[in-house]
Amino acid sequence: MKIGTKILILFLTLNLLSCKGTAQETDTIKPTTEFDFSTVEKFRESKLKGLIVNDYDSIFNPSQRKELSDIIYDYNIETTRQIVVVTIDSINPYSDIQKMATDLGKYWGVGTAEKDNGLIILLCKPCQKIGIATGLGTELVLTDQICKEVIDKTIIPEFKNGEFYSGIKNGVTELIAKWK
Repeated sequence: MKIGTKILILFLTLNLLSCKGTAQETDTIKPTTEFDFSTVEKFRESKLKGLIVNDYDSIFNPSQRKELSDIIYDYNIETTRQIVVVTIDSINPYSDIQKMATDLGKYWGVGTAEKDNGLIILLCKPCQKIGIATGLGTELVLTDQICKEVIDKTIIPEFKNGEFYSGIKNGVTELIAKWK
């Protein structure tokens, strides 16, 4: 066997052994369920009539986004309560859309800090999941049970007919009516 071949075999063997030793010494890194929200552009304050409807999954057409934004904006001006609607195409690395909605609402600071009066509706159409997260001040009026009923009785029936905009609009309108 040529010297070059022997050196190559020796190099590969040492390389393999060094990898094996390193792998045994390395700690296992546990996957985290935290999502890096910094990769998602933050909504602008609704007082500026900014992105109240964050349609990242492109479910709504421009006129639907405008109509829904106008409804939410007018309610915010009237009450100082903030509602944000978000559509996404995946909830990874989360498995629970409710947890993701809560974390996103906290990260974005939906609602005023002193009243904690925010509400976020998070829809993942491909996942067939929807979640409503409320701030502590909002939860005094819009309990988890009320939000679940709005999802089950108002939003989901429209979704089953393929009417995603109607489901969200009717859900927002019902939540506003119950929140007054």
